[in-house]
Amino acid sequence: MLMVVENHSLPRTAAFFDLDKTVIAKSSTLTFSKSFYQGGLINRRAALRTAYAQFVFLVGGMDHDQMERTREYLSALVRGWNVQQVKEIVAETLHELIDPLIYDEAASLIEEHHTAGRDVVIVSTSGAEVVEPIGEMLGADRVVATRMVVGDDGCFTGEVEYYAYGPTKAEAIKELAESEGYDLSRCYAYSDSATDLPMLECVGEPHAVNPDRALRREALARGWPILDFHRPVRLKQRLPAFSVPPRPALVAVAAIGAAAATAGLVWYASRRRATAV
Repeated sequence: MLMVVENHSLPRTAAFFDLDKTVIAKSSTLTFSKSFYQGGLINRRAALRTAYAQFVFLVGGMDHDQMERTREYLSALVRGWNVQQVKEIVAETLHELIDPLIYDEAASLIEEHHTAGRDVVIVSTSGAEVVEPIGEMLGADRVVATRMVVGDDGCFTGEVEYYAYGPTKAEAIKELAESEGYDLSRCYAYSDSATDLPMLECVGEPHAVNPDRALRREALARGWPILDFHRPVRLKQRLPAFSVPPRPALVAVAAIGAAAATAGLVWYASRRRATAV
């Protein structure tokens, strides 16, 4: 895919990525169910139920009603969980569980958008305690995720403070565009699900990734690109290695490279003069 480097005299742009089945091959939240079980947060029955939900998600995705039932179930499930313990479990198992699930094609796109000067924003229905570390691992500039209410005791109350789903994803993107100065008509968005149509519709460059049947139908009708991501790979095994330093660091790397090149030219010129003498 050809990426055009941003002209920084123009308004800023961004690429918005759904997470589950768009950047990674499974549900980010459900993937941690075994770790939560081992950490004592859920019992065997709940672990089996989340495993079944993961199976349904992988086979055909979840429609709106299934997503709502899953949201209600997970909201009730996490009531009383200690937030710090959740963060520690995610941190300890993040690379083991999530790293092997990242689509090589998605990682390449993230690299290309950063190289082109665009911000990368992960927009996911999964909880912030899971999405934020994944976003950091991917080198995302920002993350939009579901947030649960945390009580004075540091535990989830079971209530949802912000649900990043459907139209609310589009609203969050529009708010970001206003605060960050993004020109949405020149922004990109990627998702696998028809529930993300509002998000895809609010940018000028929407893409359907591994789309469910409803989104495939819409993408074909609207002439949107349809992308097939099917190569999960560990980030450290990718060539070149997936490591996108912050933009100031990129400038520093370029400066170091230029200095090294200059030093090499000086050495080469001095050698030629010495040989000539």
